[in-house]
Amino acid sequence: MLTPDHRYLAVLGKAPEKIPHFEHWSCPDAESYLTGIDYYQHPRLCRLKLRELYPELNLPIPQAVDSIVKPTEDNSSGNNHTVRWGDGQSWSWEHGETHFKTPEDVFAFSPLEKADFTDMPGVIMNYDFSSEEILYQRFRAEYPKEWGDTAPQDSFSIAEFYNTMFMWPLLTFGWELFLECCLDNRFGRVMEEFAEINRRVFRAIARLPVNFVSCHDDIVNTRGPVCSPSWMRRYIFPYYEEFWSILKASGKEIIFVSDGCLDCYVDDVISCGVRAIMTEPYTDFKAIARRHPNICIAGEGDNRILTENEPARIRQMVESMVETARMSAGYMMCIGNHIPWNIPPEAIKLYLELSRELAHY
Repeated sequence: MLTPDHRYLAVLGKAPEKIPHFEHWSCPDAESYLTGIDYYQHPRLCRLKLRELYPELNLPIPQAVDSIVKPTEDNSSGNNHTVRWGDGQSWSWEHGETHFKTPEDVFAFSPLEKADFTDMPGVIMNYDFSSEEILYQRFRAEYPKEWGDTAPQDSFSIAEFYNTMFMWPLLTFGWELFLECCLDNRFGRVMEEFAEINRRVFRAIARLPVNFVSCHDDIVNTRGPVCSPSWMRRYIFPYYEEFWSILKASGKEIIFVSDGCLDCYVDDVISCGVRAIMTEPYTDFKAIARRHPNICIAGEGDNRILTENEPARIRQMVESMVETARMSAGYMMCIGNHIPWNIPPEAIKLYLELSRELAHY
């Protein structure tokens, strides 16, 4: 029998002896530094060596063996409003401008009539949402056929969905039109149609051979809430409870992912049925651990501290993360605000080595 994946145990609140990592990783220079192999010349060979040296990162192995052109530091694109991201470009941060110009455009839009969002890349997961079966076939193709209908036992097998609810209007209409329209009563019909699309999504995901589902919604920013508690409790949280009940009925556990400072809404999200919270270091992780010791949490690590590249500060950060972990039955080491391309590789190496030394129950 295979040893259970430590991430599996962490999410279930079973406090594995070694606290696992779940890192948001896009720093090729660190890979070259850690392995001694130029990532841009030999991306696959470099990643294979990295997995050998740091298996706890669980990074995927690229299939391509061809060299990659290293982006310049100023690799932004003025037309698309993109920036350097890992070994390439980010997606655009502008949404909705092509299809929607005025509030009346928003109120006239029917997500259900549209259904097929493949011509709208701004919604990130721009799939054809016309039916549950279309969605199931798309999702199922991502997992080995030999798994059948059941995830491997004790595995960190996971499905991901980006537009859990809040992201739908944000990405479809763009920030300005979303905020201009969201308090109008006519917006309720639009949100209900997005919810009906998501019923198809989550019924399809419930059929997948996975143990966990990552549900992403950036419901806050670094300073806290965007929309009021009353708005969230009308348009967002009831749908979370409904969708996650579909997943839980099929034996799956939910990992909720949100950027920003989640303090205001942690209790609401947990009450809707999640097993794990993954967010950013602007959130008070120790407060979550005190109130919800059986919930797995991840994202307390701070890339601003890594950027400083001060060994004492990095050690202090890791020690504080481990202190939080020991307050909780589930925890994952994670730099919540990402490990992007411009973090000093020496700082990343120290963070990983200190985690190996200290991150134990």
